[in-house]
Amino acid sequence: MMLEVRDLQAWYGKSHILRGVDLDVGEGEIVSLLGRNGVGRSTTIKAIMGEVPPVGSIRFRGEQIAGMKNFQIAHKGIGHIPEGRDIFPTLTVRQNLLLGQKQARKTEGRWTLDEMFRLFPNLAERADVPGGALSGGEQQMLCLCRTLMGEPRLIMVDEPTEGLAPKVVRQISDLLREIARRGVSILLVEQKLTIAMRLSHRLYIMGHGRIVYEGTPDSLRADEAVRREWLEV
Repeated sequence: MMLEVRDLQAWYGKSHILRGVDLDVGEGEIVSLLGRNGVGRSTTIKAIMGEVPPVGSIRFRGEQIAGMKNFQIAHKGIGHIPEGRDIFPTLTVRQNLLLGQKQARKTEGRWTLDEMFRLFPNLAERADVPGGALSGGEQQMLCLCRTLMGEPRLIMVDEPTEGLAPKVVRQISDLLREIARRGVSILLVEQKLTIAMRLSHRLYIMGHGRIVYEGTPDSLRADEAVRREWLEV
């Protein structure tokens, strides 16, 4: 198991947000975390990453990481793509990508600059353009590619398709499949149920700060009562 989370709790001040979250992500698996806005999905990712102080057990590749600094967690092999396309707007596309490398490589990794440009030719065409001049879709691609340059074993992606055109959504979806095919695990927070159902091996649904459902896309399709109670507006 790549990631094992048990009884994860977290607070914002006096507000108790996470109330005992349990979840697992296997190697090369795409797992989606679903739920209505405000139930704690993004907080779960931030707590795993150490950006919100966690209480509970978080094991990554068998090692306890709860309580580590977020940069230490990143160096263990977890990548985080937050909501909002957090790039360096004044740096070029190429510079943004190179900043994703943890250190100077002695050997070629699975994800190289040339590979990023092969996967996304439009980034190659704009390699020397400032990141802030890119479209929203291109910035999201740049965030994903920059994270991959750090050779993560697991990436956590928060709302990667929000506000993007259908063509770009397909490109992002194809990249996520390719990432998993190469053995990188993905924990995906996604508001669009159709995308999560199409991409995921397994799904969790959150409600009131805890996991209320775990299953496969097929089992969730068959369970109208769960969808109506925890997902539909």
